[in-house]
Amino acid sequence: MIKYNTLLYYCYSTIADGEQFAADHLKFCRSLGLTGRIIVANEGLNGTVSGTADACKTYMDTLHADERFAGIDFKVDEVEEPSFVKMHCRYKSEIVHSGLRDPNIINPQQKTGKHLEPKDFLAMKDRDDVVILDVRSNYEHSLGKFKNAVTLDIENFRDFPAMINELAQYKDKKILTYCTGGIKCEKASALLLHEGFSDVYQLHGGIIKYGKETGGEDFEGKCYVFDNRLSVDVNSVNPVVISTCRNCGKTTPKMINCANPECNEHFTQCDECGTKMDGCCSDACQEHPRKRVYDGTGYYVKVPQPVNTAKKGTVQLAGE
Repeated sequence: MIKYNTLLYYCYSTIADGEQFAADHLKFCRSLGLTGRIIVANEGLNGTVSGTADACKTYMDTLHADERFAGIDFKVDEVEEPSFVKMHCRYKSEIVHSGLRDPNIINPQQKTGKHLEPKDFLAMKDRDDVVILDVRSNYEHSLGKFKNAVTLDIENFRDFPAMINELAQYKDKKILTYCTGGIKCEKASALLLHEGFSDVYQLHGGIIKYGKETGGEDFEGKCYVFDNRLSVDVNSVNPVVISTCRNCGKTTPKMINCANPECNEHFTQCDECGTKMDGCCSDACQEHPRKRVYDGTGYYVKVPQPVNTAKKGTVQLAGE
């Protein structure tokens, strides 16, 4: 049986002509038969790609052979089938949308929080002088988060800078930031340092690496991922489910996209309500003329609009 891998990675490293690199890199990925989503910016790469184990190994070896990307820490999952249908590689102004584009203020290549390996994060997280800070969006931490973590009411990472004042009460604490794969923490921790937080750390490799190396202890719920799996298990030590169905309130770990493509909101819904609501988040969406056929997965390959545009802003498409 063919084994497939899904790779999650990022790298802050200067790319002289990011737009041309994106075009060339897309051809390279397609030549390997990979599927996935990659964002390229002059500041680096952010991607999730999927393919056969051999193709993924060639991809990782090729990037590691380039001095610009030699330090990439790939998070590798074995999957039953590719996690994407198509291959996209797009050039953008940032590899994760934050609005923090002034390299004289925020530059992850020069200054970020101290990187904590998962075992060190595990050892520190319950200390009295520590605050665990989730820098992800609402729909992500509603599905799963670290026990006792501080979460922020944000719909997108670009809203994070506006929340700094709400975090001022923790300036005398050690701040341990975390996200899915680590990329958001690079800029979040750098911004916290810039704003006067003196003792800032970040979970190296994010939730995904933590789960692989520590068993995911005290990560409650599931971890949202940016591919057709939508979520993955993290905790094999003391797992619990913390998310609830949007419609009935029953505990459920299942996250889906609303079947109305003009909504397409990511939300948690139990199977019973999924059947009753045709995979929609509301009665209005269920009655929408463009409603897609709900097949029980709640994942749709072709979406006319970016996620949550109609309701709550755009969700980042490529990896973390």
